[in-house]
Amino acid sequence: MKKFFTLALCALGFLSMQAQERYLDEIFESVVVTTDVVYATNVSVLPALQGQPPMALPQLMDVYEPEGDTETNRPLILVFHTGNFLPKYVNGSALGGRTDSSVVELCNRFARMGYVTASVDYRLGWNPLAGTQVERTYQLINAAYRGVQDARTAVRYFRMNAAEMGNEFGIDTEKVAYFGDGTGGYVSLASASITDYNDIFVDASGAPIESLWYDPGNGTSIPMVIESINGDPEAKFDGYTPDSLQLCIGHYPDYNSDIQFQMNMGGALGSQEWLDSGDPAMVSFHCPHDPFAPYTSGIVVVPTTGEPVIEATGAYNVHLAINAFDDPNNNVSFQSQNLSDALSLQALEINDGMDGLYPVLNNYVDGAPTEPYDSSPWQWWDVATTQAVDSANSSNIAATQLGLNPTMGVEEAMAWLDIIQGYTAPRMAYALGLVETSSIAESAAEENGLWAYPNPASDQLQIELNAPGQQLALYSLDGRRVYNQSLQGATRVVLEVAGLSAGTYILSVDGMTQMVNIAH
Repeated sequence: MKKFFTLALCALGFLSMQAQERYLDEIFESVVVTTDVVYATNVSVLPALQGQPPMALPQLMDVYEPEGDTETNRPLILVFHTGNFLPKYVNGSALGGRTDSSVVELCNRFARMGYVTASVDYRLGWNPLAGTQVERTYQLINAAYRGVQDARTAVRYFRMNAAEMGNEFGIDTEKVAYFGDGTGGYVSLASASITDYNDIFVDASGAPIESLWYDPGNGTSIPMVIESINGDPEAKFDGYTPDSLQLCIGHYPDYNSDIQFQMNMGGALGSQEWLDSGDPAMVSFHCPHDPFAPYTSGIVVVPTTGEPVIEATGAYNVHLAINAFDDPNNNVSFQSQNLSDALSLQALEINDGMDGLYPVLNNYVDGAPTEPYDSSPWQWWDVATTQAVDSANSSNIAATQLGLNPTMGVEEAMAWLDIIQGYTAPRMAYALGLVETSSIAESAAEENGLWAYPNPASDQLQIELNAPGQQLALYSLDGRRVYNQSLQGATRVVLEVAGLSAGTYILSVDGMTQMVNIAH
């Protein structure tokens, strides 16, 4: 683990020595935060915890802006917290709100990079202790549906604000991204991929997606979410039960909910059928051993009880599907850049060549996790506060969670947030059209003292060095050395590549690396 962190942080240290560039680096020293911004009012089932009926409650977010920024047309990131669709502590965790430590840290970091960021609360509430899997599935699907509605409503609020309220947060309404942590990753992935109501329940052929339908007891099948009752997926229109109990209040119907980029940390898709060619570009961080959210596909379980809920599609299979789409696929905006920084190369060693997927291999020894329940090492929380809550409520949350993740803390979290920031930033910048299409890869190579072109190459690869070189090697992505040459102090080399198989390789010269593509 420590070696992995060291490598990653060294890479970030190198990047920080380059010329500072907005949206790629933290160029602002401080951030201004506007708290408790009401972006809508909608009907919550959470009062049921106190034996009350559903009621309309204000929906809040905190907005982060770079202090002293003169730019008034800035890209927007909406960040959604974890929490299993229940309030913190009720969900058996010390996390579950817009002030979670990792969420606040991400919002501050990207605001210092020049973004406007917003930590957004979404509606909570479901019954994970329901007696049958069908009931648990029904309630979780409805909770996730409300989360999607709220995420899209928040996007439209900013577009409404820009058009009708003087754009008080200074955003570019055409450059919007979702970030999601854990449960928030489910929300952001679904919000980025669901096209319309029918898209939720039927596959591409029109056949029902079985896990999203149920039998009410009379031998029929009906969807687990009904648009007329629960509102449309965007929450533009109201929803009522047959007895006129309102379950959704529509907002800002004249504005669209489109986004251009999605990043999730430990999230999954409720159905792979939701993902389509042409969806926003996506970046994912996910533990292959995640016990609660499947890395490939599998059953989501209730964290507090281990009871099964619903089958879901994890990050690996999401990116497998993205890369199976016809070229250009959804991630072409950054995949076409062949990013060769150290973090990108580290990811490519373990993600089967799927740029955009970063497998989270924390606390591994000899290929196996020593803390198998620590699937979100970027999260941390205050132990003393949680222990005080335990004392007041006769609970045991702090001890239980520390037993599952004994290395939890700021040091571990910050190391992983460094990785998340460093890997996400250039890919999001490309996806949102914030940087020139050649600026990151080539400038990084030049600053590194190594420049290889053309990239891709077919017959010859030109290699230039800022200092006399001694040893050159070319490696395949599985680590095999396919070429080796002594440079004897040369600063310019022509490498014949016509005889090599087409594909992606890692060029190494005296410890400097660059990813190169060979195409015939």
